[in-house]
Amino acid sequence: MNTKSYFFQSFAIVALAFVAFIGFKQILPDKIFSEGKVDSKNVLIDSLLLESVAKDSLSVDGGSIADKSGQEKIVYDASEGIEFPSETFDNYKGYQYLISFYEKLYQLEQNPQGHVRIAYYGDSMTDGDLIVQDVRMNYQEHFGGNGVGFVSIISESSASRGSVKTLFSKNWKIQSYLNVKKPTSPFGVNGHVFFANDKSNTTWVQYEAGLNKYSTSLDNPTLFYGRSSKKGNVNFIIGKDTLRKNLSPNNLVNSLKVTSGSIKSFKANFIHADSIPIFGFNFDNGIGVHVDNFSQRGNSGLPISMFDANVMQAFNNSLKYDLVILHYGTNVLNYGTKNYSWYQKGMTKTVNKIKESFPGVSILIVSTADKSTKYDLEMKTDSAVVPLMNAQKRYALDTESGFVNLYTLMGGDGSMVKWVDESPAKANKDYTHFNQRGAKAIGNLLYSQLNKGYEEYKILRKKRDGSVKPKAIRKPKADSVSVKKDSVNE
Repeated sequence: MNTKSYFFQSFAIVALAFVAFIGFKQILPDKIFSEGKVDSKNVLIDSLLLESVAKDSLSVDGGSIADKSGQEKIVYDASEGIEFPSETFDNYKGYQYLISFYEKLYQLEQNPQGHVRIAYYGDSMTDGDLIVQDVRMNYQEHFGGNGVGFVSIISESSASRGSVKTLFSKNWKIQSYLNVKKPTSPFGVNGHVFFANDKSNTTWVQYEAGLNKYSTSLDNPTLFYGRSSKKGNVNFIIGKDTLRKNLSPNNLVNSLKVTSGSIKSFKANFIHADSIPIFGFNFDNGIGVHVDNFSQRGNSGLPISMFDANVMQAFNNSLKYDLVILHYGTNVLNYGTKNYSWYQKGMTKTVNKIKESFPGVSILIVSTADKSTKYDLEMKTDSAVVPLMNAQKRYALDTESGFVNLYTLMGGDGSMVKWVDESPAKANKDYTHFNQRGAKAIGNLLYSQLNKGYEEYKILRKKRDGSVKPKAIRKPKADSVSVKKDSVNE
């Protein structure tokens, strides 16, 4: 090949590369590089988010939707005789849609032997049980309860989670709703399914109670697993004792109690169980409030729409959820758009799947927090934060869900810069994620808003009950005129 041919070949390659770059640029984030250090090896983005962003980039209208609904008045219809005061879109919290959850808390206060359960779905903001562990401790402090709730076999944050310590063998096969659309077996309530690849080496997992308040023991450890045509075994090692138990995977969701009461640690060795879908273990003492942390780095919330409703209902028959919290947004920012109608539509589908999966459950949407980006050499609130927060508020309202505006709760415009720069700092140098100190503050703020709604509920409930009590019947005096029977309240 002569020099001229080489030149044209090189030119063609460069031209194709340029065209490819222009094409991909339409769906890549405007700001690819973070201000802080990120362990890219562990950063995942769910496939549904990428598909949605790609479709959005092809739409003609790429601008932002002007929000003209700030003063839109929201008037509630009474539910169970309770009607919260009207709100505007700007101050929307939606306590009205948390009435069933608040009633369960009220019943728990009257009967401490009752049980209330919360599923908290989130992204990297709740990784390592951050934020969630503080919401959990607040509820258990005020309403009772011990235990960390449902724990996956494996998670990215196993090594950093303080509320429970997890060790596991390297031969687990993992499928996640983040990047698998058609799993071998339906995903569990945690969005994962695990298989013990035990043909050559033992597949095992080991748990040890952490040091967090109300989580210093593993209460009533119970294994949850799915359906299979083949049976298996699991050996539970507790101290010097070994308990050999059979796995009978006959139902969509099966449970196996390791032991009753509280223990500090145990190890589970799975034997001939490679075909059985394994979900995780639950730890709770059966009374009070329990909060399950279903965090997943890189999650937008959209993958929840792929849940198998029948499997979720089977989980719910055992775990009995009263509130589902959806805390997302971190991974939805920075995709070159301020029009989040596509995300609003997708998350509406997600909320509807939650309603189908957990009938009658209350739902709470937690918005994106503030995030800062460098503009003209100065860190400021990212221009996409408020549009995304408004989209989240809109689908919360449209789906009759409660809403926590985390952006305003932490201080609004410029608050992330303050949280990073103050001493001691409450957020990391990526100007996106909270450190442990900040996560605790956020957990307390979340609980405070939820509890404020609960206190208002009790006042409204008391008024309702007082207004429907029958009037006392006064007995006529001996010398008084007799009262006709049909005028007496009987």
